[in-house]
Formats: sequence, structure tokens, C-alpha cells
Amino acid sequence: MAALPHRYPMLLIDRVVTLVPSQSIHAIKAVSVNEPFFQGHFPTRPIMPGVLIVEAMAQAAGVLAVESMNLADSGKLVYFMSIDGAKFRTPVEPGCLLDLHVEVTQNRGAICKFSGKAMIEGKLAAEANFVAMISDPPKD
Repeated sequence: MAALPHRYPMLLIDRVVTLVPSQSIHAIKAVSVNEPFFQGHFPTRPIMPGVLIVEAMAQAAGVLAVESMNLADSGKLVYFMSIDGAKFRTPVEPGCLLDLHVEVTQNRGAICKFSGKAMIEGKLAAEANFVAMISDPPKD
């Protein structure tokens, strides 16, 4: 939680399994039936919205960037800049353990490109490429 400003209900990472600075991260999201988005998506068949799966991958990338650049507690934020090639293969339902695998594909200081995959029991659930930017803390 020191690496991300997100808090419930928008904190979508429960645990970091491995982190190789400036290279990759493996994080976990335990998808619970109590997630607030399941009330409306969809009441008769709860499925995690694709945009939140991509957000979970982006949060994993944020942790990777912050830890790689020693930015924890600096107040700097990691912002999404773009998403490309997002594909959704398998519905993410309550009870799933979502394995988030993100790799750095390009690092240009304040701007980084990532490739992410969300897996369920070794099966691809979603994938996307995205770009993020490190930003200075907001001024008062």
C-alpha cells in the first residue's frame, strides 16, 4: 500500500508474489463475491468488468515502477497514458485468483511501456499493452 495511492474499493492488488526491479512483477488479486462492482455487473452472473482487470494490471505496473525507481512515500503518482491491444479471453468470476504478470517493455525515465497478462489457473483471462507516466505530487 506504500507504493500505490489506491484504497478500497479501487485497490485491486492483494499481494505481490515476485518483483524484479525494472523488469517484471507477479501480483495477485483474490476476486471475492463481495466486490462492489458485482452488484451491478451482472446480478445474475457476476463477472469482473474488463476495465477493472486492466486497472489491476496497471496497478501492478505502478507498483513495479514505484519500487524500481525507489519512489515509495515520495508522493509521486503513476498515471495511465494509453492502453493498446486489450483482449479478454475468459470471464473473471467470484472465487478466482487472478494472477497478474506485467513486464516492462520500454523505460524512458518518467514514461514506461508495459505488457500485462491476467491469468486464472494458468489460463489467459486478459492481456493488454499500456503506457504510464510518473508524475510529481499535486501542488497545494
